[in-house]
Amino acid sequence: MKLKGSQILIESLVKEGVECMFGYPGGVVIPIFHYLYEAPFKFILTRHEQGAVHAADGYARASGKPGVVIATSGPGGTNLITGIANANMDSIPLVVFTGQVSRNMIGNDAFQEADITGITRPITKHNYLVQDIKDLARIIKEAFYIATTGRPGPVLIDIPVDISNSEYKFQYPDKVDIRGYKPVYEGHPNQIKKACSLIESAKKPVAYVGGGVILSDASKELRTFIKKTGIPVTTTLLGMGSFPETDPLSLHMLGMHGTYYANHAVNESDLLIAIGARFDDRVTGDISSFIPEAKVIHIDIDPASVSKNVEVDVPIVGDCKTVLREINKIVKAPSISKWIEHINKMKEEFPLTYDKKSKGIKPQFVVEEIYRLTEGKAVICTEVGQNQMWAAQFFDYTEPRTFISSGGLGTMGFGFPAAIGAQLARPDRRVVDIAGDGSIQMNVQELIVAVEHKLPVIIAILNNGYLGMVRQWQQLFWSKRYSHTSMAFSPNFQKLAEAYGAVGLTVDKKEDVEKAIEKALSVKDRPIVIDFHVDKEENVYPMVPSGKSVKDIIIRELA
Repeated sequence: MKLKGSQILIESLVKEGVECMFGYPGGVVIPIFHYLYEAPFKFILTRHEQGAVHAADGYARASGKPGVVIATSGPGGTNLITGIANANMDSIPLVVFTGQVSRNMIGNDAFQEADITGITRPITKHNYLVQDIKDLARIIKEAFYIATTGRPGPVLIDIPVDISNSEYKFQYPDKVDIRGYKPVYEGHPNQIKKACSLIESAKKPVAYVGGGVILSDASKELRTFIKKTGIPVTTTLLGMGSFPETDPLSLHMLGMHGTYYANHAVNESDLLIAIGARFDDRVTGDISSFIPEAKVIHIDIDPASVSKNVEVDVPIVGDCKTVLREINKIVKAPSISKWIEHINKMKEEFPLTYDKKSKGIKPQFVVEEIYRLTEGKAVICTEVGQNQMWAAQFFDYTEPRTFISSGGLGTMGFGFPAAIGAQLARPDRRVVDIAGDGSIQMNVQELIVAVEHKLPVIIAILNNGYLGMVRQWQQLFWSKRYSHTSMAFSPNFQKLAEAYGAVGLTVDKKEDVEKAIEKALSVKDRPIVIDFHVDKEENVYPMVPSGKSVKDIIIRELA
């Protein structure tokens, strides 16, 4: 039986087991939406295409399944760009469908035409312009395969409207065979043996763990490795939750706003075991002075990432889960008791802290209260900036896929729509978006989506009246010239929430923080916005200034 292209798309999504799709309609995707009307999966109509792609991203991060999103041609597609770039930087599997003008009109500046495959080529893992109806099912099958295998990432399919309206016999492929795309999952046995030899002889080893461990569902294997070797663990922002931060061997996050002890342990190490991490500049700082005495083992599924930023002694190209399983079979524990003693001493001398005696509301206190009152079981999403760093520092993550944040691109406005996607993916968990008063306004229109679908997402706004992280840099490095970082003219967030049909709360006093969070947790059928009026010039510490080394770390206010 012949089906229209739009029907083939829906049937292909069913074959892929899609349970939730995000998007926004428009002219050239009307044929697709005609059949989406009766699709056997949930469709979430967001209020902006950027909200749709961030929600699909959050869904993917929380569930481990690919996020699926659709938008119309021209401005619909271009409104997806930031979200696609965000997913690409963080290796998040998305399959993005865009409508396109008819094939005979492409290149003629037709109404709502944009070369979306050309625009997105640098920010997708792969993309397609469908030029023949007979290729559509195969392309969709390939897109899901490419997005979810190897190093994951977004794949875009651009579908001209005449393809959507054409007819062809539907036959979904059973398998994918793409010449030139053969991800390597098994680590080379000799390299694994070399790595184990280095580990066993190390005196000051550190495991440096990134988001790749979470993406490959390798947390169990990582925990086995650490239990067997006794090596301390530090994670990147996106690696948090892969190893329980309540464990004595956890060094918490490293990097620009990582812990003092994580950064110094890495810098003093004689062996750095990088697992699913990419040595980005927020971790390394001044690359010339990074890990001066350490040998490096690097496990990563992407061969292009190995030795890209830091020269590696033992490269192992393969899937983190598979490689760790093989290492765990043969590795023996090194003798590092003195090293652990040294690290524990640093932990005691330089803990993460803040002024706990302050009468005002400290943002760190809010995060700690969210942790306490949710018993550490919430899924935390963040915006970008100070709120993101405090959420990383003062909430102990013990499970993978419970911390969802924009890492590489640093996208303001990501957190709330991502929280919507995460709540849809994890109805069994409470989702909290820790936000800033600046970033929350970038996609606040999605409140109505959470109201419509009765999603009890909590938006905790750490409202300091500034674009906080930029203001912090201006304070520390630009003579306190606060140029256009004041957010004094912001809406009344409580009334804004109520206007959307959400619950709105305002908290001005420290003693009211607990009550507000408890009230929010008691609401089960709609989103809750809590506007915490926190200290205006509180800063995030520790801080390694951009381009500097661990030696330049700032652990308190400058005089």
